[in-house]
Formats: sequence, structure tokens, C-alpha cells
Amino acid sequence: MNKEEILTKVDHTLLKQQATWQDIKQICDDGIKYKVASICIPPSFVKQAKEYVKDNVKICTVIGFPNGYNTTVTKIFETVDAIKNGADEIDMVINIGDLKSGKYDDILDEINSIKEVCNGKVLKVIIETCLLTEDEKIKMCEIISKSNADYIKTSTGFSVSGATQEDIKLFKKHVASSKGIKAAGGISSFEDARDFIENGATRLGTSRLVKIVKNN
Repeated sequence: MNKEEILTKVDHTLLKQQATWQDIKQICDDGIKYKVASICIPPSFVKQAKEYVKDNVKICTVIGFPNGYNTTVTKIFETVDAIKNGADEIDMVINIGDLKSGKYDDILDEINSIKEVCNGKVLKVIIETCLLTEDEKIKMCEIISKSNADYIKTSTGFSVSGATQEDIKLFKKHVASSKGIKAAGGISSFEDARDFIENGATRLGTSRLVKIVKNN
């Protein structure tokens, strides 16, 4: 798989708190130029970015980010607002405390409630693997398999670590084949990216791959 093919699986990401419109505009330009799957940006920039890129690249944004402990009502409002502003894809963070408390039905209900207001747009579910046990990761694979979500996603990139090859292999083994798998956080090279894809990832969340191509 060559670099151009890998880039078509990349959500080119900029979620840093200090991001300015000039930074986001550059992400938009790069996303269009390198034909990435989407650009993943903060919700506050979605409307302006959509007006700028039109339909030349998909816009992804984040909900309940990065901690996931907003109320479901708040996450639904965020999602409705993001879709209205032009988001094409939604990456939501689960309530990790609910998972650790065994509130599995609540998590499933929240995922499905958010998907319901996505207006047909793609929904990815971030489970923050670095904070979970293996059993909890498997449980989330089961919940997402039963849900109406489109993807399971490893990480926000804002916690103690990001995606690992082992987590992607675990997802591949336990999540329904109808669901996509997104590895995010810590993907530092095209070699890493190829390994993630070979192990089962169908989408990659990273800012580094486009930077590598630009610098070569």
C-alpha cells in the first residue's frame, strides 16, 4: 500500500486548544490537496471550515471531547449543532465512568441516541483504550457491535497514550465485521500506519502523515 492509498484512510486532525482559523485553514488546504478521508477539527470551526472547503473534503468533528462525561442531552445538542453547521462525520467519546460502573445499557442508549440525530452521517465511538482493561475493551466491542454506530475508535489523543497495534488486533477479533475500526493517537510514520491497516484499522486519526509528505 503506497502513501497516497494510506492518506485516503486518514482523518487529518487538528484538535489542539490553541488552534486558530489560520491553522484550521491550512488543515483544510492540506486535506484537499492530499485527498484524505476527512479533516477532524474542533466544533467551533465546523461552520467556517464547511463554507471554505464546500464538498472538496469531508469534515469530522468531536462530541463530548475529550473526557466523555458530559450528559447525553449535552452530547445530543452538540451533535445536532455540528451536523447543522456542516459536519460530515462525528467522533463521540463514551462515558468511561459508566463503562467501569457496568452501565452498559446506558452506553448503548447514548450511542444510539447520538446516531439518531446524525442525520445519516458517520458516527465513530471513542472508547479511550489506554484507560481500559482488556475485558472493558472487549465489552465495548460488543456494545458497539450491537449499536447503530459506524466505527469503534481507540483514543482521543488527549489521554496518557494513543492507539496500539494490540488494541487494533483486539478490535478486529471482537467487533462486528460491519463496523469500521479507527486507530488514533501516536501514529508517527507511514510504517506505523501500514501496520495498523494490516492489523484491521480502516481509518487513521493523525496529523503527522500529511506533515511527513509535505516535508519530503
